[in-house]
Amino acid sequence: MQTKIISLLPAATEIVYALGLEANLVGRSHECDFPETIKQLPVCSEANFPDGLSSAAIDVKVKEILADALSVYSVKREVIKQLAPDVVITQAQCEVCAVSLTEVEEALENYLDKDARIISLQPNSLDDIFNDIKNVADGLNVTEAGNALLEDLHERVDIIRHKLKFIENKPTIACIEWLEPLMLSGNWVPDLVSIAGGISMLTETGKHSPYVEWVDIRLQDPDILVVMPCGFPIQRTLKEIDLLLQLPGFGELKAVKNNRVYIADGNQYFNRPGPRIVDSIEILAEIINPKQFSFGYEGGGWIKFTL
Repeated sequence: MQTKIISLLPAATEIVYALGLEANLVGRSHECDFPETIKQLPVCSEANFPDGLSSAAIDVKVKEILADALSVYSVKREVIKQLAPDVVITQAQCEVCAVSLTEVEEALENYLDKDARIISLQPNSLDDIFNDIKNVADGLNVTEAGNALLEDLHERVDIIRHKLKFIENKPTIACIEWLEPLMLSGNWVPDLVSIAGGISMLTETGKHSPYVEWVDIRLQDPDILVVMPCGFPIQRTLKEIDLLLQLPGFGELKAVKNNRVYIADGNQYFNRPGPRIVDSIEILAEIINPKQFSFGYEGGGWIKFTL
């Protein structure tokens, strides 16, 4: 009998797909949108705030919800009950990113007529992401497929490392994860930047993305600025890019003067701790070292932004 899987996290859906188990998926989160065929599955979660809010409004709303000890996202319990999954994949890494582990545990305990196993992901670094892929593969009894997938991902990373082995000049990079209030990308992003040949500014591998003051970014004066707001595609970011442009001294930054400001698709790549995290490394490699790398992401995964 085929194992029925519900994924409540876009990265987990992509892991399941990459492991060759798309046919086992019976439900998805409201944010799961890759591959395209996934969109036909029943939606098993929803956000507890409206669409279309500005960055600042989203930040305020999320903080209000969490301050009241409520969940930013909810599971659709009746839908999950009807789908009767054997396995539910969720996360315990970030309450703002997806349905919380607690929410899923409560839903399954009180609503399902059978026992369902929970696989929970909690990545804080690139190594954690690779370990999560292995754990999902093992948990779904496709260890061999997991090993093959990881071998391919590591090989792609090694190609980049090898090409940059003798390049000593590493530019400083500010990766902006949120526009208002300002946040820089932490967790696994410093790992990605390092592999791609840069130095991530004001962040630490494995630690949550920090709020920062604009004055600190100005003082650091990064060589490259990559804007990759969490959950935002490029066009959505462009609608709010004025939040950056109007900051005092923006035009004086080294990155701006040297035409090294970029917008990347945070939604599809950098914010998804799944197989396409290696695509994210390749995107950064193209941005940081364009003479060495051309993987074909420009125009889709990232664009150069000019004033």
